[in-house]
Amino acid sequence: MKTTQSEKSEQQFKKMTQTPVNRLVFAMSIPTVISMMVSNIYNLADTYFVSSIGTSASGAVGIVFALMAIIQAFGFMVGHGSGSLVSLSLGARDIDRAKKIASTAFFTALIFGSTIAVLGEIFITPLMYLLGSTDTILPYATEYARYILAAAPLMSVSFVMNNILRYEGKAAFAMIGITFGGLLNVALDPLFIFVLKMGVAGAGMATALSQVVSSGLLLSMFLLGKTQSKFNVKYISKSISDYLKIFKTGAPSLLRQGLNSIAAMLLNNAAAVYGDPAVAAMSIVGRVSFVVFAFGIGIGQGLQPVSSFNYGAKLYSRVRKAYIFTLCYGTAVCVTLSSVGLLAAGFLIKQFRDDPEVIAIGTPALRAQCIAMFVCMLLQCTNMLYQSIGKSGIATILASLRSGICFIPLILLLPHFFGVSGIVWAQPTADFIAAAISLPFALQFINYLPSDGSN
Repeated sequence: MKTTQSEKSEQQFKKMTQTPVNRLVFAMSIPTVISMMVSNIYNLADTYFVSSIGTSASGAVGIVFALMAIIQAFGFMVGHGSGSLVSLSLGARDIDRAKKIASTAFFTALIFGSTIAVLGEIFITPLMYLLGSTDTILPYATEYARYILAAAPLMSVSFVMNNILRYEGKAAFAMIGITFGGLLNVALDPLFIFVLKMGVAGAGMATALSQVVSSGLLLSMFLLGKTQSKFNVKYISKSISDYLKIFKTGAPSLLRQGLNSIAAMLLNNAAAVYGDPAVAAMSIVGRVSFVVFAFGIGIGQGLQPVSSFNYGAKLYSRVRKAYIFTLCYGTAVCVTLSSVGLLAAGFLIKQFRDDPEVIAIGTPALRAQCIAMFVCMLLQCTNMLYQSIGKSGIATILASLRSGICFIPLILLLPHFFGVSGIVWAQPTADFIAAAISLPFALQFINYLPSDGSN
C-alpha cells in the first residue's frame, strides 16, 4: 500500500522527536560531513591541478575563493534562513508554511545569483583587484572567475536546496547531489586543464559543469516528492514579512560568509606585499586547513535540523542534549585531524607547490591554523545552534567574530609589526579570541533553556 504524504510527515516527525539524540545527530552529521569532504576534495583538487601551472596561477585560486565566498554568502543566507524556518514549521506541523518558505527562498536565491553573475562580469577586472589580485595573477584569476560567475545562479539555488533537505532531516538526499557534483569536478579538472589544454579556464569550466549537475540532482529530490516542502511559483509569498524573516534568520550566514570574503580579500592584499609566493602559500594553507574546518562544519550542520525541529516541537531537553553531544563529538574529531596536520604541515604544503618560498611561508602558517582548530567547534556549534532555533540576534554576533570583529583588526595591524609572521598568526589568534567570547553564550544556553512544553 502506498504511503500518503500525511503518513510520511508523521513518520518524519516521530523520527526527529523520538530517536535518541546522540544517534540522530550522528546520523544527520555523517551525510553532511561526506558532502563537506567531497566539496573540500574538489577544492583541493582545483588547488593542486592549478598550482601545477605556476605560482601566479596558484594565487588565482585564493582570489576566486574570495569570489565564491560572496556567492556563498547570499546562498547560505537564504538557504539557512529558509531551512531553519522550514524545520521549525514542520516541527510545529505546519506543512503549508514550509512550502511557502521553501518556494520563496528558491526563487529569491535565483535572483540573487543572477544579479551577482551579471554585475561580476561587467566589473570583473576591478573586482579581481579588489579581492587581492596582483598584476601577474590577474589573467589567471579573470579566466577562472568568468566560469564561476556563469554558474552563480545555480550555485545560489543549490545552497538553498541543500539546506532545506538537511533541515527536513533528509541530509542523505543532499549528500547525493553535492557528492556527485564534487566527484565530477575532480574528474573533469585534469581533463580540461591538461588533456584539452585549457589551463586555468579548464578548472573554471569543470566547476561550472559540476554545479549544473549537482543542482539538477538536488532539484530532482523535490520534483520526485522526496520532501515535504515544494518549489512552485504559486507558493511564493506576497508578504514582505516572510522575506524579512528569511533574511533575518539567515543574516548570521550572510555575515559569516560575507566576512569570509572580506577576510580573504584582506589576507590576499596583505600577502601580496610579499609577492605571489606569499599569496599562493596562504591560499594553499586556507584550502588544506579547511579540511579540518569542513569536518567541524559538517558535524555542526548535523546538529541544526535536530535542534530546530525539536525546538519547534518544544522538546527543549533534546535540544540541550544534542548541543552538548555535538560539541564533544566535533571537538574530538577536530583535535585528532588537526594533530595530523600539525605534524605533517611541511609535507602537505610541498605536495601542492614545491617552491621553497611557498613552503617557507606555508608550513608555519598551516601549523598555526591547525593549533587554532582545537577550539573551532565551540564557536561553530554555538553559532549554528542559536541560528537554527531562530535566535538571529545572538547568532549574528557570533557569526561576526571569527572573520570580522576578531580577524580584521589583527590582519590590518599584525603585519605592520611582525611582517609575514603577522599574516601567519592573524587568523589563528582570531580563532582563539572568538572561541573565548562564544563560551558565555554556550553556558547561558545550557543553563537557561525552559522545560519541555513551555512557551
